Formats: sequence, structure tokens, C-alpha cells
Amino acid sequence: MAQVVNAGARLDRLPIARFHWRILGLIGAGAALDAFDIYLAGGVIAAMLKEGFSTQAQNATFVSATFAGMLIGAGLAGYVGDRYGRRASYQFNLGLFGLASLAACLAPDIAVLTLCRFVMGIGLGAELVVAAGTLCEFVPPAYRGRWIAILGILTNSGLFVATSVGYLVIPALGWRAMFAIAGVGAIAIWLLRKRMPESPRWLEAVGRPEEAERTLRAIEAEVGAGRALPPVATVRSLAVPAAPVTALFRPGMIGRTTAAALTCMAVNISVYGFVAWLPTFLVRQGMSVVQSLGFTTLMSLGSIAGALVGMALGDRISRQRSLVGTCLAIMALGVVYATLREPVEITVVGFCLVTSIYTLVTLGLYGYIPELFPTHLRLRGTGVAGMCGRAASIATPFLVVGLFEAFGLPGVLGLVGCVLAALVAAILVLRVETGGVSLDDAGSPPGRREAASPGALHRHA
Repeated sequence: MAQVVNAGARLDRLPIARFHWRILGLIGAGAALDAFDIYLAGGVIAAMLKEGFSTQAQNATFVSATFAGMLIGAGLAGYVGDRYGRRASYQFNLGLFGLASLAACLAPDIAVLTLCRFVMGIGLGAELVVAAGTLCEFVPPAYRGRWIAILGILTNSGLFVATSVGYLVIPALGWRAMFAIAGVGAIAIWLLRKRMPESPRWLEAVGRPEEAERTLRAIEAEVGAGRALPPVATVRSLAVPAAPVTALFRPGMIGRTTAAALTCMAVNISVYGFVAWLPTFLVRQGMSVVQSLGFTTLMSLGSIAGALVGMALGDRISRQRSLVGTCLAIMALGVVYATLREPVEITVVGFCLVTSIYTLVTLGLYGYIPELFPTHLRLRGTGVAGMCGRAASIATPFLVVGLFEAFGLPGVLGLVGCVLAALVAAILVLRVETGGVSLDDAGSPPGRREAASPGALHRHA
């Protein structure tokens, strides 16, 4: 009979300790660096244009290459993470991103730089797929909502950090230094992550019980140093037969895959269809460029506020209710925002709107999506959702321009509202609660959940 490691239940009963904070720090550092690099592009392309290194059209290609690489990276990370392990995936994508960033510092022309950026995009697209899924597998369910919110704070701070660092570094050292900072940071985190353990859930799921047991015993010894650990509540084997990616589209799983894809699309369309275009919208509403940038900066603080709201909601309100409520709040605020003309009103309502959008980012992107899938499909499911989201982010600028020219701001917000309405419908039809329950229950399709086996508890108490 196959050895039952019971990795999920043993991890779920652990109290929060320095081990968990170390895992959060290593994962959060990579995610924050990922966001830093995405947002540094704004200052870099402006500097390249000013010094004649690139043209406006070449800058557009540079940005598009980023998203194209991220689309590929999201899918690649899912495959590598479920096939070869979480460690292999996050080390590969971070190393790829770091080396490509360092190469970008030496790019002789915009063509080579764009190629480097495409390769960097592969690493960037992979990072959040692995980050959210891996963190969820280590954090006990009672704390998971708050901890994904902390990951959201670290990630969302990338906008402010990139803007601040660019303001200081680019005028003094040039745009190449921004890539050097990202590359050195990536290599440093890569070295630190070498000591990060593999996910015991994944090890048991793919039939490597001896490694799962060794890893779990080391984690339990560290967390339990000087104190008794709580008893294990259930016994469940996570080992499953190998499943192809097509399993995501079979009965029992296709609803989850659809909900995950719509969540990722709603997040990307909201961010890249509204937040990224705020300066342009404000100028078209009568503000000067300087005014629009100032008001946009104030509204952008909603990215951090959204993560804090996610922290407040994550472990107190069910994931379904919080996501549906957040989507409805975004739609209601969007309707109000489209009617405003006074700068103060625009700023206040805009801040609330951006806060709501980043609450959706925190609870949906970092929590709900990876929680929907069983361990052996978690990163591939998250990767497929990520690919759909990145495809939406590539198409969104073209849709925004067309809708804005034809219908103004209400047309753009209508696009966001339609995707959010589709997401609300998917969540209500799926009726799967993921918040506050064991990841083994939240991620298991009907028919795969196993009852507790009290007689076997003594093996892991």
C-alpha cells in the first residue's frame, strides 16, 4: 500500500512561525521585483525616446514584447511547476529574468533590447503564477486570506517603488541602470531561494512520499522547536495519477478553469483598461498633463489600500461573497466616476475605484485562482488563467482606444463592467468556496474529497 504522508493536513495544523515568514519573504521579494520591472518600463521608454535610442513606434513594440513574453511565461510556469516542481519553476523563471535584465544593460540597439525584454517577459509572466500558488500551499487555511493580502501589498508596491527609483536613478545614471537594479536583485533573490523547501503537497501528489516526509519533518522540527504541535485533524493521501493539461477542461474542472480565467481577465482588463489609462482620461476630462499626473499619483495609492482591504476581508468573509461584492462595488463606482467633472470628486471616487480594483487583484489573483485547483493541477490551472489574462491585456489597449473614441469614458467602463458581470455569474454558478478551508478541500473537484480517518491520526500527531 502506498505511503500516506498526509502533507496537507500536517501543514494546515501548524501555527504561524518564522518558517512561514521566511517563505513569505522569499516569495514576496520575487513578486515585488516582478512588479518593479513591469512598472519601470514607463520611465525607461520615456528616457530612451528623449535620447534618441528609440522611436515611439519602437517603444510600442518594446511594451508589446513584454506582454507577449508574459503570456508564454504564464503557460510555461504552469507546466514546469506541476511537472518538475515549484522550486524548479520559480528558480528557472527568476534566473531567466535576471540574466536577461543584465543583458539588457548592454543592448547596443532597440532591436536587441526588445528581444531581451521579450525573454524578461517570460520570466515575469511566470513569477506570479508560481508565487501565489506556492504560498497558498504552505500557509494554514485560517491565515491564508491575510497572507495573500500581504503578498498583494508587496507586489502592488512595485508601482510606487519603480516610480520613485526611476525618478532618482534615470536622471543620474541613465535608463540602463534600471535594468541593472532589476537583474542584480533577481540574482540575489535566486541565491536566497536555493534554500527554500519544495512543496510537500506537490511531492506527495506526484508520488515522491519519501521526499515529502523528509521535508515535512524538517518543517515540523523548525516550527515545533520548543513547543508541542497541535494534533492532525484528518488523514488524506494527496497522491494522484499523472493528469494531462486537458484535465482542466473535463467535467468537474472546466467550471473552475472558466472562473479562474474570467478572474484573471477581469483583473487585467480593469488594470490595463482603466488604471493604466487614468492620465489620458483625466487630460481628456479637461485637466492639464501636470494635474493629471498629480491626481493619478494620489489615486494610485489605492493599489496599496486595496491590498489592505483584502487583508481585512480575506479571513472574515467568504471568498465568494467578497469577490462578488468587490465586483459590484467596481461597477457601481465606475457608473458614478463616468459622470464626474470636478477634480476633487474625480480624485476621491477614483481612489475608491482603484482601491476596489486592487482588492479584486488581491483576493482574486493571489487567492481565489490558485485555491480553485487540486495540487497536481494547481500551477497549470493558474498558468492557463494567466495566459487568458495576458491575452486580454494585449487586446485591451486597442479596445480602449476604439471604445473611448466612439463612446468616451462610459464605453471603457462598460467594457470593464461586462467582464466583471461575467465573472460574478461564473462565481455564483460555480458555487465553490475556497476561503478559510483546507487547500485540499478547496482545490478538489467533487468526488475526490476524502473523509477523515481518525484511527490513523496517531501516525502524525
